[in-house]
Amino acid sequence: MRYIGGKWKAVILLHLIEKKRYSELRRECPAITERTLSLQLKELEEDGLVTRTVHTDKAPLKVDYELTKFGKTLIPLLMSIADWGKETAASNNRIKMKNMV
Repeated sequence: MRYIGGKWKAVILLHLIEKKRYSELRRECPAITERTLSLQLKELEEDGLVTRTVHTDKAPLKVDYELTKFGKTLIPLLMSIADWGKETAASNNRIKMKNMV
């Protein structure tokens, strides 16, 4: 739980099953504040789950995030959690479903 605990880490990791730019993550996770997203990404990077690549070839600056080999070991777990969430949302009127992976 140290690696994926907290409100947003599992959500971020689920979105990063496919490589994404920072701006794409911001769009796909509108409920997460920019500060929280940045902090969570830094923690995930420090924990070795995510790789950050900065492209400085030309302006504007582009930053990509993707799962590391270690991070990819979480994919089956993340998919199971997402499936459980979808099933729970389908049977519970109080939960609103948003498009996810």
